[in-house]
Amino acid sequence: MDARPNSPEARDISYHMHGYTNARKHEEAGPLVIEKGDGIYVEDLAGNRYIEAMAGLWSVAVGFSEKRLVDAAVRQMSRLPYYHDFGSKSHSPLIDLAEKLVQMAPVPMSKAYFTNSGSEANDTAMKMIWYRSNALGQPARKKIISRIRGYHGVTIASASLTGLPNNHTSFDLPIANVLHTSTPHHWREALPNESEGEFSSRLADDLEKLILAEGPETIAAFFGEPIMGAGGVIVPPAGYWEKIQAVLSKYDILLVADEVICGFGRTGEMFGSQTFGIRPDIMVLSKQISSSYLPISALLINEKVFEPIADESNRIGTFGHGFTGGGHPVAAAVALENLKLIEERDLVGNARTVGAHMQKRLRKLASHPLVGEVRGVGLIAAVELVGDKANKTPWETAGALGGLVNGFMQQNGVISRNMGDALAFCPPLIITEPQVDQVIDAFERSLEAAVKQVP
Repeated sequence: MDARPNSPEARDISYHMHGYTNARKHEEAGPLVIEKGDGIYVEDLAGNRYIEAMAGLWSVAVGFSEKRLVDAAVRQMSRLPYYHDFGSKSHSPLIDLAEKLVQMAPVPMSKAYFTNSGSEANDTAMKMIWYRSNALGQPARKKIISRIRGYHGVTIASASLTGLPNNHTSFDLPIANVLHTSTPHHWREALPNESEGEFSSRLADDLEKLILAEGPETIAAFFGEPIMGAGGVIVPPAGYWEKIQAVLSKYDILLVADEVICGFGRTGEMFGSQTFGIRPDIMVLSKQISSSYLPISALLINEKVFEPIADESNRIGTFGHGFTGGGHPVAAAVALENLKLIEERDLVGNARTVGAHMQKRLRKLASHPLVGEVRGVGLIAAVELVGDKANKTPWETAGALGGLVNGFMQQNGVISRNMGDALAFCPPLIITEPQVDQVIDAFERSLEAAVKQVP
């Protein structure tokens, strides 16, 4: 870090409070200041070049230098730099994007509703679900179930859905009417000799027991990511989603698929719901919708959700919810161009083929003494690190080994992210097999550096 009093790093320490950062440690260590992007690479102030193996925050599908997205933003900024959708107003990019998303959906959807982030979208989904219950004359049906280690955002409501301790501790969360059920992580949570199918049946039974204990008439919806992202890239075991959906259908509970990370090609299908046979009533979309060049997110809702909401807005006189920047014309134009690129360049197919190569390379490391589990689908994966392989226990404290290896990765020219002791891999969808090899080679070097420090 440049410690000069007026350096960018020093000014960052003085004036900027970071998300997901230990504020006191940041005062000591300072930031890594990223200045440039080029394809799958980013470059810091000192000119060091890194492969961005997390696509930023799971999100930059087309890489960090796509001129067509820049041009789309400039064209729209010159034509209509801002407008909204309140009071029946609209604009062409928003109409085009809504039509595109509804037509792309893997199951029949009725309408698209626009917000600015995944957190806002999940927060809005909760409000819509409560509004719908009232419209149906079911005021008791307000409880929502998500999962331990699930991730759905950081607003008060969406952080309550999130099932991670650091998103609740000292924030006085979760709020009332948000419940959490079991994590579908077979390697970590299964009983001795319990098959994936048996484990999935047990988790479906856990869900049904929770519903019955709370009262089915009080449960409105279940939120789930096709693959759990920030909770550690947890791939559901065999039969999981089929069995969970059977329980939800039995009690007429809505299913919300949080596709914020999985959507638009990450799993080797356009949506994670296709990969795992999920039939949602609501889909939550963000991140790769615009490759995060500009903030935009969307909800897709089916007729079962939309019709009661429309009736209630007619009774009241309005649907009293919206965001100043929701469906921003420049963000919508960039999202449309980004989706064109994903389709034209078959980046979903690239995620499937190059992703298979990445998964194969990572699985070759399963016998390494520090590797507990390798998991993933398409171009998303995680390697869970352990201090004691036989007992699946951490080295020193939980997260210490993950942090150590993640630091070595950065020294080796790759930006990754450790969620505790799980190292995540989620590169831009444009990555090639030779570039994947560079990432995994750097990871292998990082593991070997860590072995020298782990007794």
